[in-house]
Amino acid sequence: MFQKILIANRGEIALRIIRACQERGIKTVAVYSEADRSALHVRYADEAYCIGPAPASESYLRGDVIIDTARKAGADAIHPGYGFLAENAAFAAACRDAGVTFIGPSPEAIAAMGDKVTARATVAKAGVPLIPGTPAGLSDDELRAAAEEIGYPVLVKASAGGGGKGMRMVYHPDELMSSLAAARREALKAFGDDTVYLEKVVEGARHVEIQILADMHGNVIHLGERECSIQRRHQKLVEESPSVAVDDDLRERMGAVAVAAAKAVNYVSAGTVEFLLDKDKNFYFLEMNTRLQVEHPVTEMVTGVDIVKEMIAIADGRRLRIRQEDVEMKGWAIEARITAEDPDNNFMPSTGKIVALREPTGPGIRIESSVYVGMEVGLYYDPMIAKLIAYGENRAEAILRLRRALTEYRIAGVKTSIPFHLGLVDTPRFQWGQFDTRFLETHKPPVTDDIEQKRQIAALVSALLLHQRGQQAITFAHAEGNGQPSISVWRKAALLEGLQKLI
Repeated sequence: MFQKILIANRGEIALRIIRACQERGIKTVAVYSEADRSALHVRYADEAYCIGPAPASESYLRGDVIIDTARKAGADAIHPGYGFLAENAAFAAACRDAGVTFIGPSPEAIAAMGDKVTARATVAKAGVPLIPGTPAGLSDDELRAAAEEIGYPVLVKASAGGGGKGMRMVYHPDELMSSLAAARREALKAFGDDTVYLEKVVEGARHVEIQILADMHGNVIHLGERECSIQRRHQKLVEESPSVAVDDDLRERMGAVAVAAAKAVNYVSAGTVEFLLDKDKNFYFLEMNTRLQVEHPVTEMVTGVDIVKEMIAIADGRRLRIRQEDVEMKGWAIEARITAEDPDNNFMPSTGKIVALREPTGPGIRIESSVYVGMEVGLYYDPMIAKLIAYGENRAEAILRLRRALTEYRIAGVKTSIPFHLGLVDTPRFQWGQFDTRFLETHKPPVTDDIEQKRQIAALVSALLLHQRGQQAITFAHAEGNGQPSISVWRKAALLEGLQKLI
């Protein structure tokens, strides 16, 4: 097994990978930008190195600096997490050239699936069903003619895209040219490539994805599905496993297609094949994400498979320890992405210092978080600061536990998506599983921000009273030289600052 792994990422996913390594007795190396000098992943790793200024383009996206750091630290391998360089074929190739193992698929597989048009052509040869669409590289006039043939509404998509960037929904021919121009501008800025193509919009569709694992010895399995239909502007907000729309027969068919797609590019490592599922249970290939997914914990909860550990073992050349017939989905898990955004103000980013924190606990609750009291939340990186996962014997219990955990969750100092999630879980259509990818366009959950604000004020007032009595009011854990947590009491001034922001 590897002796030392560098994690080329930050935040909660870096902590997740560090913990998996610690359980395997593998030493870890963290990298950080100047803005993340006090981040938790820096404190928890065995070693940490600064790799540049705050902007990701000057730090977390500097593959050359990261590889040099791995060499300097004596790391055997690099785990990219998700985002940043996780799906960068050039970075994976550079790791291979440098003699450092990239914990992920081959550069060739990343390249084949990274370009969505190439991916469509590749999986089509393997018999994977596709949504009607166009090839890449067509002119705007050719795309206009193709849209008429496909039929509106259509979706403009960036060929090199991901995360909802470079995508525009077009309902009328008069909107097409402006949407193409906007999508090209956004794609060029995000990916350095303004190539776009069109796909037919599947009305009333669900976003369902299949998690796969593949080793170097030709073994490929799937771990069932995740439902990811609760989205805003193509960004996932809530994920769950299994899906209310998938029965055993459909799961078997979708899983077989996902495995075929992986085999089509000789895929190795963890990956996810994403589909659109229509009202008649027909499913169509969307894309393949050649990395660990943000929502991987829900699959881990229902299957008992540690996907991060499996990725490490696969990269070390080991065979999969489980066969397809060994995979069993038990219970239900739902994940809510906790972001530093204001749901009452069109989800605008919220910045500031975390002045109070209480994370939920109890049966069936799992937190993946990078938050601590005193943490500065800025605008340099993705607004997701934590993930709350609730597990139950069935979906009803998972929802009830998620709701209970959300009411316990306290983050003061910045606006968060917690009030949005509280409103969502109280929505009857969510409770009954009656939703599709456009659910949030037509159903706006009530945001319980006023109630949440009052709760935060009450929590801070209680903390102030405890502080005045000389008791430990608010604590946060941080790792010191020996990696053990220590307790610090936040000063009265910080508590007052939090109250001033809320009142």
